[in-house]
Amino acid sequence: MSSGNPHLSTGDKILLAAIDLMAEKGYKGVSTKEISAAAGLSEMTLFRHFGSKQKVLETAVDRFYYTVEMKRIFDEELVWDLQADLFLVSKTYHQIMGRNRKIVMIALKDGDYLPGFREKANKHPQQLKELLTDYFAAMQKRGLMITTDPEVQAMTFMWMNFGAFVSSLTSGQLITSISIDEFIKSSVQLFVRALTP
Repeated sequence: MSSGNPHLSTGDKILLAAIDLMAEKGYKGVSTKEISAAAGLSEMTLFRHFGSKQKVLETAVDRFYYTVEMKRIFDEELVWDLQADLFLVSKTYHQIMGRNRKIVMIALKDGDYLPGFREKANKHPQQLKELLTDYFAAMQKRGLMITTDPEVQAMTFMWMNFGAFVSSLTSGQLITSISIDEFIKSSVQLFVRALTP
């Protein structure tokens, strides 16, 4: 993420500069003055747009995380085929998380030190859990999935994908040479095999 694009809005320049700096130095290691300078703006402009450094980070989480894209997939792209749908959800999740890896690193590293931040960041996985739970319940009603607790399956699917993402984020090739694409294909196939009537 880079704030050097002249076509970005003032707010986006600040958000991108903040994400880059906080991912590198940590939330506490960056000042609003540094963020403003990196964005090519005055510190007063940052305060006028956001009011505080924490508000900058919270806005970045809302702006760049995955809720909107995931909701669109569930509203517009499902084909009611368990394998095709879960493959699409998993692939999109990893694309978005990879694109936003700096925000995820900030949340993992500094989230506990910021009052209210963890709750704000958790609204995204909470919404994905609700979308998946509703999807699994609908698949059961259609007779396309075995009877099981839809929320348990939603959390299992999410934890499986989040674990793979965090492993690639923190350990990468140290553990395995299996690519994320290979993981997605294999894990979705196993998941579908277990849930298909």
